[in-house]
Amino acid sequence: MCNLYRMRSSAKEVASWCGAIAPSLAPNAAAEIYPGYPGLIVANGQVRTMTWGFPLVLKSRKTGLPLKPKPVNNAREDKLLTGFWRDSFIRRRCLIPVSAWAEAEGERGRMTRTWYALPGEDLFAVAGIWRPTHLWGDTYSMVMADGCPSMAEVHDRMPVILPRGRWALWEQGSPEEAMALCRTWQDPLEIQRFGEPWAQPHR
Repeated sequence: MCNLYRMRSSAKEVASWCGAIAPSLAPNAAAEIYPGYPGLIVANGQVRTMTWGFPLVLKSRKTGLPLKPKPVNNAREDKLLTGFWRDSFIRRRCLIPVSAWAEAEGERGRMTRTWYALPGEDLFAVAGIWRPTHLWGDTYSMVMADGCPSMAEVHDRMPVILPRGRWALWEQGSPEEAMALCRTWQDPLEIQRFGEPWAQPHR
């Protein structure tokens, strides 16, 4: 599952890339985006800033009181029609602009970041869904599918990457048409290993 990704373009650059509108006051997100932090998405022809992860409130087993909300930032494609995700998948699909995403690789306590991107592309679109919340405002989650063979040794899931010609269908198509797009990416990936520790202070 993806718990870290890069997106180094400004809201205006994203708008130009996908033909959307960037509000004049839209803030830009950090270059590295973590669950619970703000990121840029494209929905209904606009670039917007939302929190990455739907808030999930669990109760303490000891006290029975609500715990701090947890951001659920990945939505498995085989769960999209279940209760937690269903309404957002049917009504509120979006594009998530991504430059690269990272997975943790190696032994526990010594894990490093392995980055995945599309060769020659500064940005690509990942399937997303969003919803309004009373806790964090508007939030989004990234749709995941089975991992491709080139990342099999690192993780068995990957983001659903959408070719440009399928963007409108993802956002505006029927649930059946959108579900058909939730496939494993078949084209080559660029894989980079820099030896960066997985656990780093969030910038």
